[in-house]
Amino acid sequence: MIIKVIAAKLLAKKVNKDTLKWSSKPVETQQKVFDDLIKMASQTKFGKDHHFKKIKSFKDFANQVPVRDYEALKPYVDLVVQGKEAILWPGKPVYFAKTSGTTSGAKYIPLTKESIPFHISAARNALLSYVYETGKADFLKGKMIFLQGSPILEVKNGIKLGRLSGIVAHYVPKYLTKNRMPSWETNCIEDWETKVNAIVDETINEDMTVISGIPAWVQMYFEKLQQKSGKKVGELFKNFSLYVYGGVNFEPYRAKFENLIGRKVDSVELFPASEGFFAYQDKQNEKGMLLLLNAGIFYEFIKADEFFTENPKRYTIGEVELGVNYALIISTNAGLWGYNIGDTVQFTSLKPHRLIVSGRIKHFISAFGEHVIGKEVEHALKEAMEGSSIRVNEFTVAPQISPETGLPYHEWFIEFENEPENLEVFALKIDDAMRKQNAYYDDLIVGKVLRTLIVTKVSQNGFQDYMKSIGKLGGQNKLPRLSNDRGIADKLKSK
Repeated sequence: MIIKVIAAKLLAKKVNKDTLKWSSKPVETQQKVFDDLIKMASQTKFGKDHHFKKIKSFKDFANQVPVRDYEALKPYVDLVVQGKEAILWPGKPVYFAKTSGTTSGAKYIPLTKESIPFHISAARNALLSYVYETGKADFLKGKMIFLQGSPILEVKNGIKLGRLSGIVAHYVPKYLTKNRMPSWETNCIEDWETKVNAIVDETINEDMTVISGIPAWVQMYFEKLQQKSGKKVGELFKNFSLYVYGGVNFEPYRAKFENLIGRKVDSVELFPASEGFFAYQDKQNEKGMLLLLNAGIFYEFIKADEFFTENPKRYTIGEVELGVNYALIISTNAGLWGYNIGDTVQFTSLKPHRLIVSGRIKHFISAFGEHVIGKEVEHALKEAMEGSSIRVNEFTVAPQISPETGLPYHEWFIEFENEPENLEVFALKIDDAMRKQNAYYDDLIVGKVLRTLIVTKVSQNGFQDYMKSIGKLGGQNKLPRLSNDRGIADKLKSK
């Protein structure tokens, strides 16, 4: 174990040195990625259809390749799924990461022999960056758990497919296999509640040091541990020192986590997706995650408030500004081109380039032109809870356009762990925080177009029941923070 700790610190030093090289030259790094991608894909069907051989600059690329989402790229993906070669990228993908679609049903995101290594190395480097900065590596002596999807893979026309987290489970380094939990058999359980109960049974007497997963599902794991043991998680796992998460903002969950654990633990935020591993937190005391500019992904950015206009300007890494809300567009060594992943980001630093995920381009509220985004509602809730004993398990927000009486309003559905003494006062605190952040929302309140927001309490486990009812309990599934309609709201109201 001591050898493993020493080796990790030495490797962490090397990774930090390499990171400084490419992160200090962002434009040059991205240009090299761009040139390599265009060259590699010039003989593919997509490359020929879009005249890649004539592309000499980003301007050429933007003129030839429109921004697409999955639905628009689907005709090409369908050919890949059928087993055809050299469609989006040379040869065939090694895997398809299967995700939930919208109008198209299941989405099949290709993973190639060129892209897979970056998914693995980015997760490793996130931990090594933490080791380098803090000097802490003793967590390698204990057991680690990664709450994830089943590693059982299907085969479609000779290509393996499964959830991304299940695919990467096949790439656990040999030196970590003895540390990693749960067992392969437990990891293969499909039903999420059954799986979490089995994980509790397997881990409750182990020396868990690192725990990773989406906050909502780790919270469920912690609650079940506490119910079974009668102890705080931090007392049960005395050496638990690092929580690794991604996919959603941790802040709304932080107070509940600290209560369940019984103490504070360090955390590392990741920004992974089936389409690529984009960023990870490289500093404990710096806001934002380091954007991975050398990981086989070329990034473009479109200002979110211009995204739905005709021909919005597409920015590259050398043109971005601090604090602007951008839709993230990618081209990758898995064969995604001008691809809108649906996330919005804001840069917190330009030397190096660090960012936060601010929301989803389709998850917003603008029923009255208020342009409310995920970052704003999460910050408003955090501000309203500060200095109090209020704790929230989960929440989502939707507009109420046609109330039975009075003005329209935003309705906040909140499942409390510890409720406020006065719900109306708490709602006003959230509303004040929203008005300070969003001038459009403030104008609508002042102009009496909207009334102040209303908080509706959701019963215990109400959000889990909702996710279960739509077949999205557990794994990498996340509850939208915002909806511009009443789809989720009406289902919560009916419970």
